[in-house]
Amino acid sequence: MDKIARDPMYRLLLDGPPRSSRELEQALGLSRVTAAQRIRALVAEGLIVEDGTMASGGGRPARTWRINPHYRNLLGVDIGEQMARVVLFDFGCGVLDEALLPVDLRADPAETLEALARVADRLARSPKATAKVAGLGMALPAPIDYRQGRVAKPSVMHGWDQIDLRALLSARLGLPVALDNDVNLMCMAEQRLHWPDARHVVFIKAGTGIGCGMITDGHLLRGAFGTSGDIGHIQHTPQPHQLCRCGKEGCVEAHAAGWAIARDLRALGHDCHDARDVMQLYVRGAPECRALVNASSRIIGTVSADLVAVLSPELLVLGGTLAGAGEAMLAGIRERVYQRCLPLATERLQICLARGDARLGTQGAAMLVRQILTDPS
Repeated sequence: MDKIARDPMYRLLLDGPPRSSRELEQALGLSRVTAAQRIRALVAEGLIVEDGTMASGGGRPARTWRINPHYRNLLGVDIGEQMARVVLFDFGCGVLDEALLPVDLRADPAETLEALARVADRLARSPKATAKVAGLGMALPAPIDYRQGRVAKPSVMHGWDQIDLRALLSARLGLPVALDNDVNLMCMAEQRLHWPDARHVVFIKAGTGIGCGMITDGHLLRGAFGTSGDIGHIQHTPQPHQLCRCGKEGCVEAHAAGWAIARDLRALGHDCHDARDVMQLYVRGAPECRALVNASSRIIGTVSADLVAVLSPELLVLGGTLAGAGEAMLAGIRERVYQRCLPLATERLQICLARGDARLGTQGAAMLVRQILTDPS
């Protein structure tokens, strides 16, 4: 993208709400003249537009500025274990069009990627598009070597580690492509869209699998190799240890994830295969299901307490299919966190359900590729 799109003023507007000229001056330490010059340059390039006016301390109302959502369009892809969602966004991550398609992660990855590419091509030409597509971001249910742009072993995406996803999709679509773990991207989108003032956030996804994304001082924490937050494979102590899908025994996932609860419900005679089936039974009030979901919440609460003790977040957010149990899931998490952590770590900690909807992963994916386009460093 144009060098001017990497201007710090543009980055500030890209990641936050509309701001007045005065607020931009103060945030960036610019003189009024310099700020006005930068604003004019961004307007001339079509990157920002006037948002309206706001009350000022005196005199005329202050003009406010925001990014131009129609500068470019973006594609966000979120691959689940059974379904993929592809969304066409404007540059402000507003939804323009979307499509769902079934996926089988046991199938040939090349076939799945080609099916996704065809859907992405179709959405890029949608009559609802408002500009040329600038890039595609992808959220994946697997550990990701972020620097290499590849799926890492072990994962539920069998055979995907053999493919250079970023290079393959970029060549196929003729677009820049960025990818990351789905929970990292859900965490990013949840914080930016719904908790923009929070600087220290833990986002736990409890669905068919379990993982977390972490934001520290406003920055997504990936660690040295991109595998931070893989809490589903921390060893859990209760006996007997259950075999996990990763091949180890006793993982948190093997006791508390949607697939593990479904396994235990099948053993009790229920037709149950994944987290969605679990929630259907839960809503119907099946007592065995409710007991297992409550137990899951306490296991997740135990590992959450460790995260709170290490990271000291101001916000712990629960998302994913099992979050559909609502306050029942939160109760077990809060119980363990408050039991195990020091008062200083919990007295101002907010533990709540995610505000984002089913598009949260695709929104995070679009934000990721937008971030790379405007700040490649």
